[in-house]
Amino acid sequence: MDYKAYIAQRLPVEGASREEIAESIAVPPDTTLGDYALPCFKFAKIMRKSPALIAQELAASYPADGVISEATALNGYLNFKVNRRGLAEETLARIKREGGKYGSSALGAGKTVCIDYSSVNIAKPFHIGHLSTTVLGGALYRIYGFLGYRVVGINHLGDYGTQFGKLISAYKHWGKEEEVAQGGIHAINDLYVRFNNEATEEMEEEAREYFRLIECGDKEAVALFERFKQLTLDYVQKIYEKLHVTFDSYAGESFYIDKMGPVIDELKEKGLLTESRGAQVVDLEPYGMTPFIVLRSDGASLYGTRDLAAAFYRKKVYDFDKCLYVVAYQQNLHFKQLFKVIELMGEPWAKDLVHVAYGMVSLEDGAMSTRQGKVVWLEDVLSRCVEKALSIITEKNPDLENKEEVAEKVGVGAVMFGALYNSKIKDIVFSYDKALNFDGETSVYVQYTCARAASVLAKAEGGEYGAVEPCPQEFELLKALADFPDTVKAAAEKYEPSLIARYAVDTAQKFNKFYFDCKILQAESEDGKNFRLALTRATLTVLRNALTLLGIGIPEKM
Repeated sequence: MDYKAYIAQRLPVEGASREEIAESIAVPPDTTLGDYALPCFKFAKIMRKSPALIAQELAASYPADGVISEATALNGYLNFKVNRRGLAEETLARIKREGGKYGSSALGAGKTVCIDYSSVNIAKPFHIGHLSTTVLGGALYRIYGFLGYRVVGINHLGDYGTQFGKLISAYKHWGKEEEVAQGGIHAINDLYVRFNNEATEEMEEEAREYFRLIECGDKEAVALFERFKQLTLDYVQKIYEKLHVTFDSYAGESFYIDKMGPVIDELKEKGLLTESRGAQVVDLEPYGMTPFIVLRSDGASLYGTRDLAAAFYRKKVYDFDKCLYVVAYQQNLHFKQLFKVIELMGEPWAKDLVHVAYGMVSLEDGAMSTRQGKVVWLEDVLSRCVEKALSIITEKNPDLENKEEVAEKVGVGAVMFGALYNSKIKDIVFSYDKALNFDGETSVYVQYTCARAASVLAKAEGGEYGAVEPCPQEFELLKALADFPDTVKAAAEKYEPSLIARYAVDTAQKFNKFYFDCKILQAESEDGKNFRLALTRATLTVLRNALTLLGIGIPEKM
């Protein structure tokens, strides 16, 4: 529960909005005075009263209920105490009742969200740089679905451009059928790298011609392109399965080639196209941006043109309420231009287009270049993390059953969590040691906490319990559990799965403090034991829900 919002709704402060009041409420350093406090000093000038008098009057008028048990004034502060028993009864009953759906809602009922993410390039393996868009988009897909939205996951494939002509040229010169059949996507990528390192001007011209043949529907060129595309999709699907990522559409750039015409015609009709050095552009200088190029001087389209066509297609087909583009921050200008062009075309839904920008992911040894072949493949990162996880698990718990299965969940989860834990806009340097730390701010720590809670519950089921006054450790954990639904909503509103990742770590920390400070199975009374077992079960449910939204597996034992 958002206690600050709840309190603010019941406080009639002259000249202040509910939002301003909620933002002013804080957790006092001395919680013996209250669980929340509102400093009244900022309202003194508006209400023309002393802060102390304002606090006293508000305390006298505040309606105590099953949520807030007491409101008191002290030295200009209005202090609130949460009804601990009421919180415990309401929260535990709701989690027990809703189970795996706790935190979900019908907020998005009747609304559609399109999410464009991952967007792999055909004929190129998945590298570590694709991690963020894939796991961020996957998490947002699950979060919005959890909140009742109809979600359309779109993998906008990079399947159009002269690079495919280069690939065919390289294959014709150096490719061997048996090597491609055996090496798959990596063999194709080696050919692409070799072309960029060794191609002559004649080969460059040949590549342009092969791409023209693809556009013209030449049987052999299209067959080779389609083969490279299928090899790529077969390859990436295995990685998507590991990352628990799914898509509803694989419509890539080539899909929109025959859909650009009507959009370009509309730009012309509305007088938005101007000529610049032979190219057709939309002038965005009045809005502080460089021109948006629609057609090059040779009449060829660009990926921006295809993005424009894609936006109109998605609105027509899915009638989205929001369309998210999960793309690195290096494309900030491109999306500002794209959205502005659609706005200038008079489309009211331009305001519903959102660029969910994120920072880059790299390993501790630096950057990558696909053309030069200096790339860290994501499959290698995942495999190494799983191997390292297996080694740690074997050392910590040599008799654990299904160690390989557990290591898969732990290792893959660690890589995903590493990209999800920090604010999406931050650049991330991935460290295997940090990601697999059982005691750090990691998915491993949360998974281990789940295993610990499951182990406690395996020893005793627990029954009904009477009225129990939660102790401080229990109360802090209960507050965290009650906050989960609001955390999920905030993650959707801010496009920040990191809020759920950080929530999971924070809640796991609170549970472990409760676990070490409070005797669960050896509680002083039967009521106390059953209450603590119910609290343990509720924590396990909520942590599982949080990790599931992030796409991370939960081992039963570790």
